[in-house]
Amino acid sequence: MTSEVHRRTFLHLMALAGAGTAALPGTAEAGTGFPLVSRGKAATIVVGSGDFPGVRRVVGDLAADVERVTGVRPAVSVDVVPAHGPVVVVGTLGHSPLVDSLVAAGRLDVRGVAGKWETSLSQVVDGTLVLTGSDQRGVIYGVYEVSRRIGVSPWYWWADVPPRRSAELHLPGERFSLGTPRVKYRGFFINDENPALGTWAPAYFGPGKAPGYPGGFTHEFFAKVFETLLRLRGNYLWPAVWGRAFAEDDPLNHATAKEYGVVMGTSHEAPMMRGIEEWNRHAVAAVRDAAGTIVTPGHDPYGGTGEWSFRRNGEAIKAYWADGIRRMAREDFEGVVTLGMRGNGDVSLPDGDGIELMREILATEREILARELSTDVPQVWTLYKEVQRYWAQGLRPPDDVIVVFTDDNWGNIRKHPDLSLPPHPGGYGLYYHFDYVGGGRNYKWVDTALIANTWEQLNQAVSYGNDRLWVANVGDMKGNELPLQFFLDYAWNPAALPASRLSTWEREFAAANFGAAVASDIASVLHDYGRLQSRRKPELLNRKITLQPDGTIVYDDQATPFSLVNYRELDTVTDEWQALAGRASKISSRLPAAYRDAYFELVLYEVQASANLYALRRAEFTNLLYAAQGRASANGLAAVTEARFADDLALAQKYNTGIAGGKWKGFQTQPHIDYGDVARYGPNAPWQQPEKDNVALLDVIFPAVQRVSVPEAAEMGVAVDGSELWWPAAPGRPVLPEFSPFQTAPAQYVDVFNRGRTPFRCTVTAGAPWVRVEPRGGRVDEELRMTVRIDWAQAPKGTTTVPITIAGAGRSVVVDAVVRSVDLPPFWRRGFVEAGGYVSMEAEHGDAVPAAGVSWRPVPDLGMTPFPVTAASRVAGTGPRLEYRMTLFTAGPVTVWAYLSPRSNVLQGDGLRYAISLDDASPQVVNITRATGADDMTMNRQWERTTSDNVNLTSTRHVVASAGPHVLKVWMIDPAVVVQKLVVDTGGLRPSYLGPPESKRLSS
Repeated sequence: MTSEVHRRTFLHLMALAGAGTAALPGTAEAGTGFPLVSRGKAATIVVGSGDFPGVRRVVGDLAADVERVTGVRPAVSVDVVPAHGPVVVVGTLGHSPLVDSLVAAGRLDVRGVAGKWETSLSQVVDGTLVLTGSDQRGVIYGVYEVSRRIGVSPWYWWADVPPRRSAELHLPGERFSLGTPRVKYRGFFINDENPALGTWAPAYFGPGKAPGYPGGFTHEFFAKVFETLLRLRGNYLWPAVWGRAFAEDDPLNHATAKEYGVVMGTSHEAPMMRGIEEWNRHAVAAVRDAAGTIVTPGHDPYGGTGEWSFRRNGEAIKAYWADGIRRMAREDFEGVVTLGMRGNGDVSLPDGDGIELMREILATEREILARELSTDVPQVWTLYKEVQRYWAQGLRPPDDVIVVFTDDNWGNIRKHPDLSLPPHPGGYGLYYHFDYVGGGRNYKWVDTALIANTWEQLNQAVSYGNDRLWVANVGDMKGNELPLQFFLDYAWNPAALPASRLSTWEREFAAANFGAAVASDIASVLHDYGRLQSRRKPELLNRKITLQPDGTIVYDDQATPFSLVNYRELDTVTDEWQALAGRASKISSRLPAAYRDAYFELVLYEVQASANLYALRRAEFTNLLYAAQGRASANGLAAVTEARFADDLALAQKYNTGIAGGKWKGFQTQPHIDYGDVARYGPNAPWQQPEKDNVALLDVIFPAVQRVSVPEAAEMGVAVDGSELWWPAAPGRPVLPEFSPFQTAPAQYVDVFNRGRTPFRCTVTAGAPWVRVEPRGGRVDEELRMTVRIDWAQAPKGTTTVPITIAGAGRSVVVDAVVRSVDLPPFWRRGFVEAGGYVSMEAEHGDAVPAAGVSWRPVPDLGMTPFPVTAASRVAGTGPRLEYRMTLFTAGPVTVWAYLSPRSNVLQGDGLRYAISLDDASPQVVNITRATGADDMTMNRQWERTTSDNVNLTSTRHVVASAGPHVLKVWMIDPAVVVQKLVVDTGGLRPSYLGPPESKRLSS
């Protein structure tokens, strides 16, 4: 640069006034604020040639974003500030002479920014917008914040969200900083990437850079990942591992991470900055003698012998690790080094789990680091699955190592730091899952995260001091956009996202991607989607898990967990999904055409496809029931099932070829229907995704539907609400569930069906005029559903059994209706009322009674949990409590079922506990983790049941002294317990997955 240019640049910057600052809450009205684009001209962006690579690169993204919005592309100038026109100066404190000269002259206020971690600052200095930061990522985040505020979504590429077009861009003029992130390292893990991402990426990004590599996961691919990560204010990545080797698949991958300013890591199974696939590619088989001793070890510059065993093949393992650290030093990228070791294929070590072995492994890795690079490089030890056992047994890494606790793969954190001990100097981290491969079943297809549950768990983590490194397993990344963004937003600033703001966050997410006009409606759809999806993963809709009285667990992969006959459960949940899909479709029709692809990717596909899957399962399992009953209508339901299967394929095909010009071809190839088909896919079929030779074949229907041979002659059958039997084949008389004026659902049904092809007429006669049956008979082609209601104004008090006679096709069946009509005294008319042999209460509908500054509080859509979450444990009966007032008509023994979130033993005691009492009786203590084995370090079948069902169901027995008002009390003993629902079984509770609908609640 010439001396004249130096002088002109310096004088221009020194002439700037220091009073103006720029906040970026949005864009200002045209003609006010900083003119980023005005009257068809854009401000010039200036960056220093000596700044960090990530800063020099990101200015190009800012210029491109401005052009996306306005059609005008700003010029980018290196080192030189133009003499005229508005200017945006981008630079890092201490690395940009342009910025540092302003600081030195007192023109730029960097208090609260300089010396911080990843902290940005935007300030207008006499007409020039300065975007600076404490380090390169602080600057990058500030630049991308401008992009957000002018209308470019972080998902503009990964989800095809169009920019909000505007001819003018004026930024407000206050000083603004995003602040310092709470969690230091924040990122995600691309994992379980076959078949979807592994099919799409090679087709989109082309062949690999290494011989024999199938392609796709190149530096061009990772550039898109890195950009999105940074736009979401993340900084840390674990790259894909299923047959992928980040460092080898493209020699430019690490260099690209450095160019973007991204911190690289490797997963919990890949120590010393080397993916396990590198070992698998280069390992050379050893030759052993008869005793098993290696006599010819084989050699490879990248690997060693073929055995991934530190005990039996330690020298080769050490050489392999050392090469990974030397490569890190040679390529000079920023990274966090993973310590420890797991078995090849993300399993436990083949050498056993002796604590001395792991101590030796950690010491060896530290020695290699000290020799080849430095132990000052950030390091992490992840306590995944059985590795947590070492921590429980007292093994501790060196003080500077970050210790990462994990969830149980299903969104339930397994352990928190012990607050009674001095803090670990290296800090703690969290590995969390939005995608998983393993027991009880893979969940990889669509987003199934409930952000209320994620919030509750992340809030616990932060409250217990876990804030050094967070990484989320997001599977293919695409499809988990919403939970990923929430995870990173919360990691950045937990204080800005209390539970009360979750619905606001959803609206902001919708507005940022689709505009304010439809934000509330889209947020409502996303909210209900998460709520409905949280009941059960869609991959598990054909698995019923039953806990037997003797404690054994029975899996049935050819049954629905939702009851077909009790509380109309399967019908109810399916109808809710259909209503949600209808709402989502109406919004799509209102959107401008430019937004519809993004809407399909972020909202509509997952809603429609999930609703369609529920419709398929309802038709399928109703078909199986009706076929067993010999109903002629069973065959029609088989056809409906197949039609819904065709719809599933059509939705996937639309995703693959019908949106974004075919950009995502091959992405919707994830099986989700035929899990459990052992005959077709082998012994791993109950949990592993169906493996097929041709990944284009998405699924088959499993279990298969059945068709019945229907005779010509008419034959009447009768089925009733609450039973899978049919009459007259079943013994005795069918009995409808008890009627009560306090029922939530006022009616019950009787089905009259044809087991033949010839239609017939049926008649219905009720034994009392106040028992109303509609219709009262009629023509039965295949089936006729009749609704039974009670006229309570006419019904006598007490319990009455009324016969309902159904005749047709030469047969007669009598159905008994049991009717209990009760008048409540005034002092009984408060709280929930027993009906149908139970009282069902959602947890948030109780009264919270605090104690010593601790109280139960609601988490929306989740339940009630004690706050603060770090509260000390209490003796039963002394802590805060929840009270549920109810009126019972049944005296004697009752069972209270508590529906709890399936939490692990995160504390330092022997389990998570709560206590429960009825009226003034002594509280009964329940250990929810000991009872189910949820604190077992290696997981177990009980854990599979609770996580698959998303409920830890516990019970206690109590005695009701007399009919009348009673109070059920739930006492806190330990924090971290989440109560979802309570059901008091007085003798009439019927089996169901979700439990009965909430009982009526009276206020006076």
